[in-house]
Amino acid sequence: MLLLDIEGTTTPIDFVYKTLFPYASRHVESFLREFVAEPEVVAIVAALKAQNQKDAEAGLQPPGWGDEDDEELFDCVAGYVRWLIARDSKCTALKSLQGKIWQRGFANGELHGEVYADVPRALARWRGQQREICIYSSGSVLAQRQLFGTVRSGDLMPQLSGFFDTQTGNKTAPQSYGKIAASLGREPREVLFVSDALKEVEAARSAGMHAVLCDRGAQPVVARGSSEVIHTFDEIFPR
Repeated sequence: MLLLDIEGTTTPIDFVYKTLFPYASRHVESFLREFVAEPEVVAIVAALKAQNQKDAEAGLQPPGWGDEDDEELFDCVAGYVRWLIARDSKCTALKSLQGKIWQRGFANGELHGEVYADVPRALARWRGQQREICIYSSGSVLAQRQLFGTVRSGDLMPQLSGFFDTQTGNKTAPQSYGKIAASLGREPREVLFVSDALKEVEAARSAGMHAVLCDRGAQPVVARGSSEVIHTFDEIFPR
């Protein structure tokens, strides 16, 4: 079984930072105006408010929060969301809201999923070898499904059998990987995790998974320790 990261592993980092994040930043107010009364969005806004308070108590100086009326709420949520995005926050509420905003962009054709050229053929090869393939990303499960389902070369969703996000746990925490393996009915040693983040690779290995570092050449070289390094999915379970 394979467990794959997205950003920098299956998908170029620039797509996330230069396409997805700016899209969410531009459309947060219009999204709230249309969907603020929906129960899921109400819950997300409440979670963002709680996170804003935690950030303030931690001395991080987030934008102020006000919700005396809808206009003030829209302004405050948008300002806080942009502040979180600028900090590359992994806040679950932020990721949930981003996923819902992106869903509209994917649905209306403004956004299309993007993956490295070797990814579709690797997924097909692994499935041909009867290997299950799952995704673990800080982006919401909703966003993951939208990304892989709208790749211009073809829908990749049929190749994927499971999705995990930060609701499972922090990606640098070993226990998160143990939870994933258990939920899949597998022993950690039966899973190969692939990521461009060394701390995630080390966490997965600490949990008992096999793990390799994916270096796509998009980031400065980091100390790799004893981690095995691959540069393309063509190196993983070749025919």
